[in-house]
Amino acid sequence: MLPRAILNLRRLIIVTGSLALFASANYAAFWLRFDGAIPARALAGWRSGLPWVLLIEGLIFLASGLYAGLWRYIGIWDLRNLLCATIISNLILAVLIRHALPEILYPRSVIVLNPLLLMCFAGGVRILPSLYHDVRIGGRGKRVLVFGAGDAGEMIVRQMRNTLRGWQPVGFVDDDPSKIGHRIHGVPVLGTRKDLGQIIAKARPDEILMAIPGAESKIFRGILRALEPFKIPIKTLPNLREILEKRVALSQVRNLSPEDLLDRRPVKLDAEPLSRLITGRRVLVTGAAGSIGSELCRQIAKLGPGLLILYERYENGLFAIENNLTKEFGPSHLVAKIGDVSDIRRVGEVFGEYRPEIVFHAAAHKHVPLMELNPCEAVKNNVTGTRIVAEAAERFNAERFILISSDKAVNPTSVMGATKRVAELIIQAMADDSSTCFASVRFGNVLGSNGSVIPRFLEQIKAGGPVTITHPEMRRFFMLIPEAVQLVLHSASLAEPKATYILEMGEQVSVLEMARNLIRLAGFVPDEDVRIEYVGLRPGEKLFEELIGPDEAAEPSPVPQVLRVRTVDLPDPIGLARRVALLEQFAAGGKDLAALTLLHLIVSNFRNSLLNKNGASSQPVTSGPSLRAPEIVAK
Repeated sequence: MLPRAILNLRRLIIVTGSLALFASANYAAFWLRFDGAIPARALAGWRSGLPWVLLIEGLIFLASGLYAGLWRYIGIWDLRNLLCATIISNLILAVLIRHALPEILYPRSVIVLNPLLLMCFAGGVRILPSLYHDVRIGGRGKRVLVFGAGDAGEMIVRQMRNTLRGWQPVGFVDDDPSKIGHRIHGVPVLGTRKDLGQIIAKARPDEILMAIPGAESKIFRGILRALEPFKIPIKTLPNLREILEKRVALSQVRNLSPEDLLDRRPVKLDAEPLSRLITGRRVLVTGAAGSIGSELCRQIAKLGPGLLILYERYENGLFAIENNLTKEFGPSHLVAKIGDVSDIRRVGEVFGEYRPEIVFHAAAHKHVPLMELNPCEAVKNNVTGTRIVAEAAERFNAERFILISSDKAVNPTSVMGATKRVAELIIQAMADDSSTCFASVRFGNVLGSNGSVIPRFLEQIKAGGPVTITHPEMRRFFMLIPEAVQLVLHSASLAEPKATYILEMGEQVSVLEMARNLIRLAGFVPDEDVRIEYVGLRPGEKLFEELIGPDEAAEPSPVPQVLRVRTVDLPDPIGLARRVALLEQFAAGGKDLAALTLLHLIVSNFRNSLLNKNGASSQPVTSGPSLRAPEIVAK
């Protein structure tokens, strides 16, 4: 009851104050008309007409909703309503006095002056709370320089003006020279990007807010380069769609992230085919606790599978992802199984018990330098594990099997890349004469995934440096984890046997530039606050990656921005099976050199430093079915 009583009291005060304003404006019009000396007859006319002034203007203002607004937040809409109400009420008043009340002395000039004075009085009173608020918070809080004097910048500055959160806009920077010198909500456009040095020295901002949502990443990177000498934190806004649908709020301001620096905008694909693929089906994910596997499980769980089987050998990771999914989606359609993909008995048990219809094979050893030191372990997990899971999928009549591969499988220089290429060849060979659809998905570095360069850079920056880079010319494809998982799911929905799918990744990103930008995002100056050191290429690493090999051709797929890769010259399945069997024997026996040599025979363009050191041929070797495996190196 108390709040309603207070609200009614507030309305009474506003209405009473408005009536006083109407009377004051009307009296001031008479006072001005007669130069401050109103004759008795004119004063009598004012008294006679005043009740009609108060009645007509009061009713029109009430109908216009001008008593209900919060005056602290007055804007163009309120001023427009005020203008319309003033004009309409005074037109009615003029007609009434001229034709219905001709005996009242009411000069024509008063009819003109009254609405002008009423606009000044009523508008001024409404603006006063906003002015008081601006004066009260002026000069306090974080000084913010806004980069971008467009719609988003205007909206965010307006909210800064109307909030008590301690944000003080000190100026705009915009690359449009025509905006320089103008003001938006009283905040000046100080210059362009070229003037940043002078602007920052003059404005002394505590933060820079990039209010250019939807801009290309090269614009972000260019701004970062321009801001590199200044130790000022950088914030940004959500994308333009969020701004248009939800309106910009200070709560939406966030730190600039590595995703904003990608050479392309993240791909968002249609979810309808995925729902048709997953809903109500039994789905198994190997490597379910990994960065890709766990996100894959989350997105599959959202699509309502009949049963989601999490298969993982790392118990702590499996426990974590199972708990997360159970908390969000409930336990009824979820089962967690500990097991190794290279354990044929355990894999058979899980497939036999749950008979998955769709299999996503995400389990893999993928740390390049570690696999160079442990080639047999790479073979056991990436080759033997893939074969065992794929054969189980075929034996238990799974509808689809999707291998998650890597761009390092193309022209591999690492053991990891070569073993992933062998895994691709295995499932392509199995696709012939099989009721199970076998396909693979190939993508580059995933931002934030286990082993990705970005988390390592962030840790090094947090520790104060140095940030270590293998080579200044190193370039990589980058994508987001959810984006990679969307690619995997859509590849499964296409269901083309033997196909390999890749995402249109744009240009490769300079790892050096990415490191410098990450240092800058952390509020430091590269090479001054945080050093960058070059440590040389690690074993198995390449300066750049590729998504399509020399014996492959890319073509469009039914999914936009996803390409289908066809292998032009596949090895003979019988010869491949014989070599893979021998490769697995060498790996099981811990015979590293023999395994590496056989990897070279299976993947003819595989180049490895360990092979070269031991005198193995670096020339391409035909891997046709007539070539015997090199038993002589099985030491």
